[in-house]
Amino acid sequence: MTGKRITDNLDAMLNVLPPGITGRLNELNQSDELLEVILDLGRVPTARYVNGEQVLSQAEITHQEIDYVVERIGAFDTDNRAGMERTLHRISAIRNRLGKIVGLTCRVGRAVYGTTDIVQDLIESGKSLLLLGRPGVGKTTMLREAARILAEKKRVVIVDTSNEIGGDGDVPHPAVGRARRMQVSTPSLQHEVMIEAVENHNPEAIVIDEIGRELEAAAARTIAERGVQLIGTAHGNTLENLLLNPTLSDLVGGIESVTLSDEEARRRGTQKTVLERRSPPTFDVLIEIQTRDRLAVHVDVASSVDALLRGYPIPPEVRYRDEHGEIRIERPAPPARPAPGAQGFRRQNGEAGPERARTYANGRSRPGQVEREELAASGVVTPSMIAAEAAERAPMQTVRIYAYGVARNRLIQAAKRLGVPGVVVNDVNDADILVTLRSYYRDRQRPVVDAENRGMPIYVLRANTVSQMQQFLSDLFNLSVDAVDERGLEPAMHSAQAAIEAVLNGERWVELPPASAYIRRLQHQMVRQANLTSHSYGKEPYRRVRIFRD
Repeated sequence: MTGKRITDNLDAMLNVLPPGITGRLNELNQSDELLEVILDLGRVPTARYVNGEQVLSQAEITHQEIDYVVERIGAFDTDNRAGMERTLHRISAIRNRLGKIVGLTCRVGRAVYGTTDIVQDLIESGKSLLLLGRPGVGKTTMLREAARILAEKKRVVIVDTSNEIGGDGDVPHPAVGRARRMQVSTPSLQHEVMIEAVENHNPEAIVIDEIGRELEAAAARTIAERGVQLIGTAHGNTLENLLLNPTLSDLVGGIESVTLSDEEARRRGTQKTVLERRSPPTFDVLIEIQTRDRLAVHVDVASSVDALLRGYPIPPEVRYRDEHGEIRIERPAPPARPAPGAQGFRRQNGEAGPERARTYANGRSRPGQVEREELAASGVVTPSMIAAEAAERAPMQTVRIYAYGVARNRLIQAAKRLGVPGVVVNDVNDADILVTLRSYYRDRQRPVVDAENRGMPIYVLRANTVSQMQQFLSDLFNLSVDAVDERGLEPAMHSAQAAIEAVLNGERWVELPPASAYIRRLQHQMVRQANLTSHSYGKEPYRRVRIFRD
C-alpha cells in the first residue's frame, strides 16, 4: 500500500493573512489539521480545524484587514473566488449589496498523494466515476489525485472551473501530473468548455469538479456517449439524494413515471403506475465519500437505481482504512426481495414505502397461500389463527377514485366486497387516481391525457367486470390474493362449521355461499376432518361447496 504524502504550501497562505492572525496560527501549531480561516467584517476571526473551530483573536475584523488580504492575492472571478499562483489555496469572497467585500473564506488547498489507493482499481478500470459527498469531505483532493494517476497512462483533460484542481495561474500545480488543464472563464459556461475539451483536444478521460447545473449534466452525458471516461464530483450524501434531485438525477439515469400492463403489474406485485429509470446512467460507478478514509461504492449504478426504485435497495460496497492503514473491503450480502405489494419510490409522495412485515406467534413470517394451506392441514396454523391475523391488519387510508368509462355501481360493489375504503367521486379534480378501460386509454381520451399531465396515477382495466375491479382494488390497496381471501375467511369458516353441525344432526346436505378457491379448499379440509363428504358446484365467481353425509 502506498503511504500518504501531503503538499500544502501553507506558508504561501500565511503570508497573505494579517500578521496578528498568522502569529496566532503559528502558536496553535495545528497546521496539518487546518481547513479554513474565516474573516468576516465586524466579527472575530476563526480557524476551522478537522476537530472544531478556534478563535484567533478577540479583536473584530476591520476593512483594513480584509483589504490587506485582497491586495496580496489574485483577482476574483465572477464566482467570487480567487487563488494564489502555483498553489491550491482558494479564497472566496462575500460581498454586500454594493459589491464591496465584507467577508473572506480562506481554504487551505492540499495535494494529498495516496488518497486514491482505496479506489485505484475503479479509476484504472476505464469506467466513469462520480464522487459524491458533503462540502469539505475531500472530493476535490481525491479528484486531483485521480487525474494524476490516469495521466500516467491516458490523455487526460481537466475542466477546472474555479482553479481548485490545478491551482491558480496559467501553469497547473504539479499535483495534477501530466494532465492538461482547461480553465473556465465563467462558471455558467462550464458545459461549453466540457464539450470543447472533447471536440478539440482528443482526450481519453475528462475530469470535472462540481457538476451542479442541468446543462453540465447534459454535457456529461454527451461526453460519456462518445466513449470518453468521466471522473466528476457533485454535492450530496447518498445515491437516494442524487436520485431525488431533479437537476442532477440524469447523472444516474433519471426517473420517470410509467404505466405497466395488468400482467406486468401482477407479476411485480405493484401498482400499475410506478417509477422507473429513464435512461442508462452517465456514470457507471458512484462513490459516496462518508469520511476521508471510508467510502461506500455502488459498483453498478444502473442495478442500484433499479433496485432502489423497486423497493429493495442494494447495500453498497464499503471500503475503509483500518487503524493500521490497511485497506479493507466489505461486500454486501444480496438484498432480500420485497413481499408482493411492496413499493419502492411512490409517485404520490416520492418516498420509499416498505410493506410492514407480520409474524405469527411462533416467530415465522406470514406464509403464502400454498405454504399456509400446508400448515393449516398439519395443524400448525389453524383457520382461526389466520382470521385473527387478518383482523389485526392496520386500517387503510381512503382513496378517492374517478371512474371514466367504468361501471360505477360495479366498482362500488367490488370495494364493499373487499372491505377497502375506496370512494368513487364525480369530479376528476377531487380524485386521487383515475381508472378507465383499455379502449379509452388507447384512444387517448381527454380526461386520461389531463390526468397524466397532472401526474395522477392511472389504472387500466381489460373489461368492465367485477373481477377486474377487484383485482384493480387489490393492486391499489396493496392486497395480496391471500389478503383478499382473508377478509371473507372468518364468516366463511363459521358458515362451514354451522353446515357441518347441521349435516351431523340429520340434514341430508347443506350448500355454502360462493367462495374463492382458497376458502373452498379450507372448507373441504374441515369437512374431511368431520368425516363427511363435500363437492364444489357452479362456475366462478359463484362456485360453492355442498356438504353431504357419507
